[in-house]
Amino acid sequence: MINIKSLLLVEDNPQDEMLTLRALRKAKLANRIDVVRDGQQALDYLFKDGEFADREGPTLPTVVLLDISLPRLSGLEVLERLRADTRTALLPVVILTSSDEDRDRLKSYEIGANSFVRKPVNFAEFAETVANLGVYWLATNEPPPVR
Repeated sequence: MINIKSLLLVEDNPQDEMLTLRALRKAKLANRIDVVRDGQQALDYLFKDGEFADREGPTLPTVVLLDISLPRLSGLEVLERLRADTRTALLPVVILTSSDEDRDRLKSYEIGANSFVRKPVNFAEFAETVANLGVYWLATNEPPPVR
């Protein structure tokens, strides 16, 4: 069985979403990329619940790029719920945020983030950062085996 690597982007800012998708396409990543715009949608997507109960495609993405500041549930609340569930406890989660608060970085790692990346303000730096994340998590990194 061929395992198609995919990415879930959890981002409520339309401009950051557009820039992220553009940077991933520019990096020539042909992987499936799905987008949800708030914390509750992220959980529904990952657990195939609510509006995503009939979602097609892989059970879980290869990696989640998760913003901290989200409507309904924060990124940190989403991460806590993912780590508390055996189905998603090992799912790679990268916090991709504009926050430069040490407490956000510390809390992210304490509750199980695999990486914490600040969104650069400069577009070219932002695009390069996102492209590097995509290449690493979708092409270089070996995800945990499916249980």
